[in-house]
Amino acid sequence: MNFRRPPGNPRATPESNDPAEELAHREDPYNVTQASRIYFLPNLMTAGNLFCGFMAVINCIQARLAETTDLHIYNGYTNAEHYRYAVYFIFGAALFDSLDGRLARMGGRESLFGAEFDSLADVISFGIAPALLMFYLILSPTQGIEWFRNIGWFVGFVYLLCAAMRLARFNVITNPLLRPGKKESSKDFVGLPVPAAAGTVASLVLALLKLNEAEHPIRAWLPGIKNWALSLPFLMLLIAMLMMSTVRYPSGKGIDLQTTTRLRTFLAVLIVIGAVIVFKEIAMLAICLGYVFVGLFRHWRRARAAARARVARRV
Repeated sequence: MNFRRPPGNPRATPESNDPAEELAHREDPYNVTQASRIYFLPNLMTAGNLFCGFMAVINCIQARLAETTDLHIYNGYTNAEHYRYAVYFIFGAALFDSLDGRLARMGGRESLFGAEFDSLADVISFGIAPALLMFYLILSPTQGIEWFRNIGWFVGFVYLLCAAMRLARFNVITNPLLRPGKKESSKDFVGLPVPAAAGTVASLVLALLKLNEAEHPIRAWLPGIKNWALSLPFLMLLIAMLMMSTVRYPSGKGIDLQTTTRLRTFLAVLIVIGAVIVFKEIAMLAICLGYVFVGLFRHWRRARAAARARVARRV
Protein backbone atom coordinates (compact mmCIF):
# COMPACT_ATOMS: atom_id res chain seq x y z
CA MET A 1 0.00 0.00 0.00
CA ASN A 2 1.44 3.37 -1.02
CA PHE A 3 0.96 6.68 0.79
CA ARG A 4 1.64 10.14 -0.50
CA ARG A 5 4.24 11.97 1.51
CA PRO A 6 4.34 15.67 2.29
CA PRO A 7 6.34 17.79 -0.17
CA GLY A 8 10.01 17.05 0.02
CA ASN A 9 11.81 13.85 0.89
CA PRO A 10 11.88 13.37 4.66
CA ARG A 11 14.43 10.62 4.30
CA ALA A 12 16.99 12.85 2.70
CA THR A 13 19.51 14.64 4.89
CA PRO A 14 18.99 18.41 4.71
CA GLU A 15 21.70 20.22 2.83
CA SER A 16 21.55 23.19 5.20
CA ASN A 17 23.66 23.23 8.35
CA ASP A 18 20.92 25.07 10.19
CA PRO A 19 20.42 23.27 13.56
CA ALA A 20 16.68 23.99 13.44
CA GLU A 21 16.34 22.20 10.11
CA GLU A 22 18.37 19.25 11.38
CA LEU A 23 16.16 19.02 14.48
CA ALA A 24 13.00 19.14 12.36
CA HIS A 25 14.46 16.40 10.16
CA ARG A 26 15.18 14.17 13.17
CA GLU A 27 11.70 14.75 14.62
CA ASP A 28 9.95 14.01 11.31
CA PRO A 29 7.85 10.88 12.07
CA TYR A 30 8.54 9.57 8.55
CA ASN A 31 12.26 9.75 8.92
CA VAL A 32 13.30 6.08 8.85
CA THR A 33 15.45 6.39 11.95
CA GLN A 34 12.80 8.23 13.96
CA ALA A 35 9.91 6.02 12.83
CA SER A 36 11.65 2.77 13.79
CA ARG A 37 13.21 4.02 17.01
CA ILE A 38 12.54 1.81 20.06
CA TYR A 39 12.29 3.83 23.25
CA PHE A 40 13.07 1.59 26.19
CA LEU A 41 10.51 2.39 28.89
CA PRO A 42 7.37 2.87 26.72
CA ASN A 43 8.07 -0.27 24.70
CA LEU A 44 8.93 -2.21 27.86
CA MET A 45 5.42 -1.37 29.10
CA THR A 46 3.99 -2.53 25.77
CA ALA A 47 5.91 -5.80 26.12
CA GLY A 48 4.35 -6.17 29.57
CA ASN A 49 0.94 -5.60 27.98
CA LEU A 50 1.64 -8.33 25.42
CA PHE A 51 2.88 -10.74 28.11
CA CYS A 52 -0.29 -10.23 30.17
CA GLY A 53 -2.45 -10.79 27.10
CA PHE A 54 -0.59 -13.98 26.26
CA MET A 55 -0.97 -15.29 29.82
CA ALA A 56 -4.68 -14.43 29.77
CA VAL A 57 -5.10 -16.54 26.61
CA ILE A 58 -3.13 -19.39 28.21
CA ASN A 59 -5.33 -19.31 31.31
CA CYS A 60 -8.51 -19.35 29.20
CA ILE A 61 -7.26 -22.49 27.45
CA GLN A 62 -6.24 -24.08 30.76
CA ALA A 63 -9.67 -23.26 32.23
CA ARG A 64 -11.31 -25.03 29.33
CA LEU A 65 -9.02 -28.03 29.84
CA ALA A 66 -9.92 -28.07 33.53
CA GLU A 67 -13.61 -28.26 32.61
CA THR A 68 -12.96 -31.51 30.73
CA THR A 69 -11.43 -33.28 33.75
CA ASP A 70 -13.37 -35.14 36.43
CA LEU A 71 -12.15 -32.91 39.27
CA HIS A 72 -12.29 -29.70 37.18
CA ILE A 73 -8.63 -29.12 37.97
CA TYR A 74 -5.77 -28.54 35.55
CA ASN A 75 -2.18 -27.70 36.50
CA GLY A 76 -3.21 -27.46 40.14
CA TYR A 77 -5.99 -24.89 39.68
CA THR A 78 -9.74 -25.16 39.14
CA ASN A 79 -11.40 -23.83 36.03
CA ALA A 80 -12.81 -20.87 38.01
CA GLU A 81 -9.33 -19.98 39.26
CA HIS A 82 -7.92 -20.09 35.74
CA TYR A 83 -10.69 -17.76 34.54
CA ARG A 84 -10.01 -15.41 37.44
CA TYR A 85 -6.29 -15.34 36.62
CA ALA A 86 -7.16 -14.58 32.99
CA VAL A 87 -9.22 -11.60 34.16
CA TYR A 88 -6.39 -10.36 36.37
CA PHE A 89 -3.98 -10.58 33.46
CA ILE A 90 -6.37 -8.54 31.28
CA PHE A 91 -6.52 -5.86 33.98
CA GLY A 92 -2.73 -5.99 34.20
CA ALA A 93 -2.50 -5.50 30.43
CA ALA A 94 -4.76 -2.44 30.74
CA LEU A 95 -2.42 -1.01 33.38
CA PHE A 96 0.63 -1.52 31.17
CA ASP A 97 -1.27 -0.06 28.20
CA SER A 98 -2.03 3.12 30.13
CA LEU A 99 1.60 3.43 31.22
CA ASP A 100 3.26 3.02 27.82
CA GLY A 101 1.45 5.92 26.18
CA ARG A 102 1.78 8.13 29.25
CA LEU A 103 5.53 7.51 29.48
CA ALA A 104 5.94 8.23 25.77
CA ARG A 105 4.01 11.51 26.04
CA MET A 106 5.79 12.57 29.22
CA GLY A 107 9.18 12.02 27.63
CA GLY A 108 8.15 13.43 24.26
CA ARG A 109 9.38 10.24 22.67
CA GLU A 110 6.62 8.84 20.48
CA SER A 111 7.42 6.81 17.36
CA LEU A 112 5.47 5.01 14.67
CA PHE A 113 7.08 1.75 15.77
CA GLY A 114 5.71 2.24 19.29
CA ALA A 115 2.22 2.96 17.99
CA GLU A 116 2.14 -0.14 15.80
CA PHE A 117 3.67 -2.35 18.50
CA ASP A 118 1.06 -1.11 20.98
CA SER A 119 -1.82 -1.92 18.61
CA LEU A 120 -0.52 -5.43 17.94
CA ALA A 121 -0.24 -6.07 21.67
CA ASP A 122 -3.75 -4.68 22.21
CA VAL A 123 -5.22 -7.14 19.68
CA ILE A 124 -3.99 -9.99 21.87
CA SER A 125 -4.75 -8.51 25.30
CA PHE A 126 -8.04 -6.74 24.54
CA GLY A 127 -9.20 -8.67 21.48
CA ILE A 128 -8.41 -12.38 21.56
CA ALA A 129 -8.28 -12.84 25.35
CA PRO A 130 -11.71 -11.24 26.06
CA ALA A 131 -13.17 -13.06 23.05
CA LEU A 132 -12.07 -16.39 24.55
CA LEU A 133 -13.51 -15.40 27.94
CA MET A 134 -16.73 -14.46 26.22
CA PHE A 135 -16.92 -17.73 24.32
CA TYR A 136 -15.82 -20.12 27.06
CA LEU A 137 -17.59 -18.67 30.10
CA ILE A 138 -20.03 -15.84 29.43
CA LEU A 139 -21.80 -17.53 26.52
CA SER A 140 -21.09 -20.97 28.00
CA PRO A 141 -20.72 -23.29 24.97
CA THR A 142 -20.97 -26.45 27.12
CA GLN A 143 -23.45 -25.36 29.79
CA GLY A 144 -26.44 -23.11 30.23
CA ILE A 145 -28.71 -22.21 27.34
CA GLU A 146 -28.29 -24.62 24.45
CA TRP A 147 -28.61 -22.18 21.56
CA PHE A 148 -25.68 -20.17 22.95
CA ARG A 149 -23.49 -22.99 21.67
CA ASN A 150 -24.44 -22.14 18.12
CA ILE A 151 -23.88 -18.38 18.35
CA GLY A 152 -21.10 -18.09 20.93
CA TRP A 153 -18.33 -18.38 18.37
CA PHE A 154 -19.99 -15.76 16.16
CA VAL A 155 -20.43 -13.23 18.96
CA GLY A 156 -16.82 -13.77 20.03
CA PHE A 157 -15.60 -13.22 16.46
CA VAL A 158 -17.67 -10.06 16.05
CA TYR A 159 -16.08 -8.70 19.24
CA LEU A 160 -12.57 -9.57 17.99
CA LEU A 161 -13.29 -8.08 14.56
CA CYS A 162 -14.57 -4.81 16.02
CA ALA A 163 -11.60 -4.59 18.40
CA ALA A 164 -9.10 -5.05 15.56
CA MET A 165 -10.90 -2.54 13.33
CA ARG A 166 -11.14 -0.05 16.22
CA LEU A 167 -7.37 -0.22 16.69
CA ALA A 168 -6.75 0.12 12.96
CA ARG A 169 -9.05 3.15 12.78
CA PHE A 170 -7.29 4.76 15.74
CA ASN A 171 -3.92 4.36 14.00
CA VAL A 172 -5.32 5.94 10.85
CA ILE A 173 -6.97 8.99 12.43
CA THR A 174 -3.92 9.70 14.61
CA ASN A 175 -1.40 9.16 11.82
CA PRO A 176 0.77 12.30 11.46
CA LEU A 177 0.72 11.90 7.66
CA LEU A 178 -2.97 12.86 7.61
CA ARG A 179 -2.53 15.87 9.90
CA PRO A 180 1.11 16.95 9.66
CA GLY A 181 2.00 19.28 12.50
CA LYS A 182 -1.48 19.05 14.05
CA LYS A 183 -2.91 17.15 16.98
CA GLU A 184 -6.42 16.14 17.83
CA SER A 185 -8.03 19.04 19.70
CA SER A 186 -10.55 16.86 21.54
CA LYS A 187 -9.37 14.62 24.38
CA ASP A 188 -12.31 12.25 23.89
CA PHE A 189 -12.02 8.80 22.38
CA VAL A 190 -14.02 8.19 19.19
CA GLY A 191 -15.79 4.93 19.92
CA LEU A 192 -15.54 2.80 23.04
CA PRO A 193 -11.83 2.28 23.82
CA VAL A 194 -10.68 -1.30 23.39
CA PRO A 195 -9.26 -1.58 26.94
CA ALA A 196 -12.61 -0.37 28.35
CA ALA A 197 -14.47 -2.96 26.28
CA ALA A 198 -12.13 -5.70 27.48
CA GLY A 199 -12.48 -4.45 31.06
CA THR A 200 -16.26 -4.70 30.78
CA VAL A 201 -16.03 -8.31 29.60
CA ALA A 202 -13.48 -9.14 32.30
CA SER A 203 -15.51 -7.51 35.09
CA LEU A 204 -18.61 -9.40 33.93
CA VAL A 205 -16.65 -12.65 34.19
CA LEU A 206 -15.54 -11.75 37.71
CA ALA A 207 -19.13 -10.95 38.71
CA LEU A 208 -20.41 -14.26 37.31
CA LEU A 209 -17.68 -16.19 39.12
CA LYS A 210 -18.53 -14.38 42.35
CA LEU A 211 -22.23 -15.17 42.00
CA ASN A 212 -21.49 -18.82 41.32
CA GLU A 213 -19.41 -18.98 44.49
CA ALA A 214 -22.16 -17.38 46.60
CA GLU A 215 -23.72 -19.38 49.39
CA HIS A 216 -27.03 -19.34 47.56
CA PRO A 217 -26.83 -20.06 43.83
CA ILE A 218 -28.06 -17.26 41.60
CA ARG A 219 -30.91 -19.46 40.39
CA ALA A 220 -32.33 -19.38 43.93
CA TRP A 221 -32.65 -15.62 44.22
CA LEU A 222 -32.64 -14.34 40.65
CA PRO A 223 -35.94 -15.35 39.03
CA GLY A 224 -35.97 -16.11 35.36
CA ILE A 225 -32.21 -16.64 35.15
CA LYS A 226 -32.53 -18.01 31.62
CA ASN A 227 -34.39 -14.92 30.47
CA TRP A 228 -31.72 -12.75 32.10
CA ALA A 229 -28.96 -14.74 30.44
CA LEU A 230 -30.60 -14.19 27.06
CA SER A 231 -29.42 -10.57 27.24
CA LEU A 232 -25.74 -11.54 27.38
CA PRO A 233 -25.19 -11.98 23.61
CA PHE A 234 -26.87 -8.64 22.95
CA LEU A 235 -24.76 -6.93 25.61
CA MET A 236 -21.61 -8.39 24.07
CA LEU A 237 -22.69 -7.26 20.60
CA LEU A 238 -23.48 -3.78 21.95
CA ILE A 239 -19.99 -3.52 23.42
CA ALA A 240 -18.51 -4.68 20.12
CA MET A 241 -20.52 -2.23 18.03
CA LEU A 242 -19.74 0.69 20.34
CA MET A 243 -16.04 0.20 19.62
CA MET A 244 -16.69 0.95 15.95
CA SER A 245 -19.22 3.71 16.60
CA THR A 246 -18.62 7.48 16.60
CA VAL A 247 -19.85 7.81 20.18
CA ARG A 248 -17.32 9.86 22.13
CA TYR A 249 -15.97 8.63 25.45
CA PRO A 250 -13.98 10.67 27.97
CA SER A 251 -10.30 9.85 28.32
CA GLY A 252 -7.85 10.41 31.13
CA LYS A 253 -5.02 11.67 28.93
CA GLY A 254 -5.21 15.15 30.42
CA ILE A 255 -4.78 13.95 34.00
CA ASP A 256 -1.28 14.35 35.44
CA LEU A 257 0.46 15.50 38.61
CA GLN A 258 -0.54 19.11 37.87
CA THR A 259 -4.25 18.39 37.46
CA THR A 260 -6.61 20.14 39.87
CA THR A 261 -10.20 19.21 40.65
CA ARG A 262 -13.24 20.26 42.66
CA LEU A 263 -13.85 18.94 46.15
CA ARG A 264 -17.01 17.06 45.16
CA THR A 265 -15.22 15.36 42.26
CA PHE A 266 -12.41 14.33 44.59
CA LEU A 267 -14.92 12.94 47.09
CA ALA A 268 -16.75 11.07 44.31
CA VAL A 269 -13.51 9.40 43.24
CA LEU A 270 -12.82 8.37 46.85
CA ILE A 271 -16.32 6.90 47.11
CA VAL A 272 -15.80 4.90 43.91
CA ILE A 273 -12.47 3.58 45.19
CA GLY A 274 -14.11 2.63 48.49
CA ALA A 275 -16.93 0.84 46.65
CA VAL A 276 -14.41 -1.18 44.66
CA ILE A 277 -12.58 -2.16 47.86
CA VAL A 278 -15.79 -3.18 49.66
CA PHE A 279 -17.90 -4.68 46.87
CA LYS A 280 -15.02 -5.63 44.53
CA GLU A 281 -16.42 -7.61 41.57
CA ILE A 282 -19.90 -6.06 41.54
CA ALA A 283 -18.50 -2.54 41.88
CA MET A 284 -16.04 -3.14 39.03
CA LEU A 285 -18.85 -4.33 36.79
CA ALA A 286 -21.00 -1.32 37.72
CA ILE A 287 -18.14 1.07 36.94
CA CYS A 288 -17.40 -0.53 33.55
CA LEU A 289 -21.06 -0.64 32.52
CA GLY A 290 -21.48 2.92 33.79
CA TYR A 291 -18.65 4.07 31.52
CA VAL A 292 -20.21 2.26 28.57
CA PHE A 293 -23.61 3.90 29.06
CA VAL A 294 -22.21 7.33 30.00
CA GLY A 295 -20.90 7.60 26.46
CA LEU A 296 -24.31 6.69 25.06
CA PHE A 297 -26.01 9.25 27.34
CA ARG A 298 -23.58 12.00 26.32
CA HIS A 299 -24.08 11.12 22.66
CA TRP A 300 -27.86 11.30 23.09
CA ARG A 301 -27.61 14.69 24.81
CA ARG A 302 -25.38 16.11 22.07
CA ALA A 303 -27.70 14.79 19.36
CA ARG A 304 -30.68 16.33 21.16
CA ALA A 305 -28.91 19.68 21.55
CA ALA A 306 -27.93 19.66 17.87
CA ALA A 307 -31.54 18.94 16.87
CA ARG A 308 -32.78 21.84 18.99
CA ALA A 309 -30.17 24.12 17.43
CA ARG A 310 -31.33 23.16 13.94
CA VAL A 311 -34.94 23.88 14.88
CA ALA A 312 -33.95 27.24 16.37
CA ARG A 313 -32.12 28.22 13.18
CA ARG A 314 -35.14 27.40 11.08
CA VAL A 315 -37.36 29.56 13.28
